[in-house]
Amino acid sequence: MAGHEFSEPADRKQVADPTSDLQAATEPRHSCDPAFRHGVVVGFDGSTSSERALAYAIGMAKRSGSGLIIVHVANRLPTTVWAGCEPPVFVDVPDHRTEVLGLELACADYLAEVPWILVERGGDICHELEEVGREYAADAIVVGSTHGLVGRIFGSVAGRLARRAQRPVVVIP
Repeated sequence: MAGHEFSEPADRKQVADPTSDLQAATEPRHSCDPAFRHGVVVGFDGSTSSERALAYAIGMAKRSGSGLIIVHVANRLPTTVWAGCEPPVFVDVPDHRTEVLGLELACADYLAEVPWILVERGGDICHELEEVGREYAADAIVVGSTHGLVGRIFGSVAGRLARRAQRPVVVIP
């Protein structure tokens, strides 16, 4: 006999169904810092309403003893590029505002009392805030209210988020 043969134990549990779809195994996992699990997610873009939302979220995180996940959803500016006779190509131009916001937040004294991280995303604001909330198993999402004509025409981020979110949404006026 050239080798050893081991029989399968009768009580061995099957880890995965070999006939199942391998899609779940191939999906990329977003890594998140476990220190911020069950924290407070706040949408921040530097506007006055987002600064008020940030102030409220800081207090909320302090009271609950959790971390603060500050999310900036960067604007991706669709740009059309013409190359001679070729059809136009749409290119996403990144928004460098996140770097500026990160530096401002790093120098802010009011963030010294609570652990925080800054997460940059690109895409639909509502979807990205809810996605970050899901990844971090956030206890709540805090956003500032939208003022102006654009919010009235297209619907405010806060209103859309409150309708679709799977966790509490706090809207700060």
